[in-house]
Amino acid sequence: MRGEPGRRVVVTGLGAVSGIGIGAAEFLAGLRAGKSAAKPITAFDTEGFEHAVACEVTDFDPEQWIRNVRPRTLGRASQFAVSAARMAVADAGLPEDELRDRPCLISVGTTDGESRDLDHLVEVEVDLGPEQMDPVIARRVPAGRLSATVAHEFGLTRAEAVTLPTACAAGNYAIGYGFDAIRGGDVDIALCGGADALCRKTFTGFYRLGTIAPERCQPFDKDRKGILTGEGAGILVLESLESALARGARIYAEVLGYGLNCDADHPVAPNQDSVARCMQLALDNAQVKPDEVDFISAHGTGTRANDITEARAIHQVFGERTAPRTVSVKSMIGHSMGAAGALASIACALAITEGFIPPTINHVETDPECALDCVPNQAVEADLRVVQNNGLAFGGNNAVVIFGKHGSVGS
Repeated sequence: MRGEPGRRVVVTGLGAVSGIGIGAAEFLAGLRAGKSAAKPITAFDTEGFEHAVACEVTDFDPEQWIRNVRPRTLGRASQFAVSAARMAVADAGLPEDELRDRPCLISVGTTDGESRDLDHLVEVEVDLGPEQMDPVIARRVPAGRLSATVAHEFGLTRAEAVTLPTACAAGNYAIGYGFDAIRGGDVDIALCGGADALCRKTFTGFYRLGTIAPERCQPFDKDRKGILTGEGAGILVLESLESALARGARIYAEVLGYGLNCDADHPVAPNQDSVARCMQLALDNAQVKPDEVDFISAHGTGTRANDITEARAIHQVFGERTAPRTVSVKSMIGHSMGAAGALASIACALAITEGFIPPTINHVETDPECALDCVPNQAVEADLRVVQNNGLAFGGNNAVVIFGKHGSVGS
């Protein structure tokens, strides 16, 4: 059995809200096609910025998905989280009355919570005074609502709802939390992932750091110029293998294990040794050898520091000549902050099920300091057994999850 002694954990449902597609089917099509979500920002006033391109989610109608909570009472990130959870539960073929009758976990990672609403409230306060702030919007702000509202939407009274604010690795943290809860027997089912909405605060912060690309995100390319901020949500239904088999559920992948660490070395710069240790922790937890990994879904932000450091850490663990193919879906969907690890995990599960590796788009020439096969521009067909998903965050918060093809690994 993989990981520590305990129950096996599988992925049975996927819900995606992204700039390249809403729902697992559209998201899959976008990944296969190497679609780009990059477009001029409309979420906030960008006057004064020399460039303002991001990966927004368009054509999103929360009322299409949210049934039991008034969308007006939810911030955009919470709307994303609840909608993705709805999609995932439906995709898993999980009856809602059965979900309500069983102990379950809801874990949602985030970087910004509802900072988009905070942006608006601060603007109103500065321009018109605090008495003009909308109380409905003010009540939407607490980040705990990202998970609690999912429980409210489904009428869950036997659920733990937790929001994990571990920045850009938060989606992977949330999946690890659910993995432990199921493996340890606390719950049979967990709704896990991450959500964030595009906001001026985060865009401006990255812009002032000089890390916003003017037009496109080019991870591992020698001429890369930085990130594009993005938004969205990814929610995965994790389930004990026994539960999934008992109800005849489709199994996308098995969660084999994960690793977490926090080096607290630098506010923004990643630490190579710490990233390598986190990858090794995940491989050890999953009882997977480096040469068993078929591809890595990298954090791959497109900044000079992140890509070189992550690539060197990969070589440190996997070897200079034997590193697996390493891709970045952020080249397509941008950096969706707390949702990044969750959407990349969904990409991993779909890749295993559908037998392909998503591309790193916008690629011209690989940076020799990275020296990775990043599957440039075109998806490739592949029989995948083990896939690794990296999540690296400010402050040295690292989280790596290992997925496997069910039935081909372990016993």
